[in-house]
Formats: sequence, C-alpha cells, structure tokens
Amino acid sequence: MARRVIQLVVGLFIYGAGCALTIEAGLGVDPWTVFAQGLSVRTGIGIGWITNIVGFFVLLLWIPLRQKPGVGTIANILVVGTSIQAVLWIVPPVSGIASQFAVLVAGILMVAVASGLYIGAHFGPGPRDGLMTGMNARLGWPIWLCRALVELTVLVVGWMLGGTVGIGTILFAVLIGPLVHMALPLLDARRPLRGRADAARPAGA
Repeated sequence: MARRVIQLVVGLFIYGAGCALTIEAGLGVDPWTVFAQGLSVRTGIGIGWITNIVGFFVLLLWIPLRQKPGVGTIANILVVGTSIQAVLWIVPPVSGIASQFAVLVAGILMVAVASGLYIGAHFGPGPRDGLMTGMNARLGWPIWLCRALVELTVLVVGWMLGGTVGIGTILFAVLIGPLVHMALPLLDARRPLRGRADAARPAGA
C-alpha cells in the first residue's frame, strides 16, 4: 500500500511537471491544458491553480453520471495543478525552435510515464478520465466518442479564450496513446515483477 501511495503521488507530480514543460515549449498543449490556459489568460489566475479548479468542477459532473471518486481522483485534483504551477515558477522561459521541440518532447514523455505510474497505482481515475468513462456507462456512447466530444469541446473553447494550439497539440494527440500503452504494463503496481520484465522485452527476444 505504501508503495502504491508513493507511486500515485510521484506519478501525479511528474504528470504536472510534464504538462508544465509542454506549456513552456510554447508550441501547443493538450486539449485540457489549452482550456486551462485560456481560462488563465482571461482570469489572470495561474494555469496550475486553474487546472485544480477545473478538476474540481469536472468532478461535480460525476454526480449525475453516478460515478464515485477514489483517492487517486482527489489526489489528481490537488497535485497535478500544483505541480504545474511550481514547475512553471522554476523553469526559465525557453527560446529557439530546437530547444522548444526538445522541451515539448520531454514533457510528452514525462506525461506518458506519469500516466503509467498513477494509473498503475490503482487508486481511481482522474476527474477527466472518469467523466468520459461515466458518460460511457450512463449514456451508452463508446469511449472514443465520449473522449472526442469532450476534448474537442474544451480544445475549441480554450483556443477561443486564448489557449495555445499548435504542432505540440497534434504531437501530443498522436504520441500519448502509444507511449502510455507501453508505460502501463511496466508500471502496474499489481503486476508481478517478472510480468513487467516480460512486457519490456522486445517481441521474439
């Protein structure tokens, strides 16, 4: 249990740090961060704090969907945005296209590894993932449709509010799925160590 709790907290902190790096790169961010960034531009509140606030309001949408939050859900709301804000305070501005791309890729990789860590801790989904699975359970719509509708909506609204949409947004969308797919079996706290080693070994080795 202690190991799973540490894995959860570390994973959420790294997730926020990865998001912060994609923001600092200035080449475009994932849909939910575009939304938070747009709200931050309009309100003057730090994007990390906005991320926490948005997570809380998304959690309220679970009520009509009859979803029950777990410890990981609450931790997600408290830790990810706080981590984003802290890293943005520490990391200096990035300039130069090569440096921007390097920081962007590093951020995406960190988000993928962090997703494997916090999902692999098995303490419940984040508020945004739970919204999509709740829509699937309550409305009967396929997960891909729920995800597409929600993320397209927050992307467009965030962009209209002033969030950054660009090549980074596209790269995040293309890379994050396969990267998380690789990270999950390696970082699953309930999977035996030998199973993780087998998952890491190339096919046919």
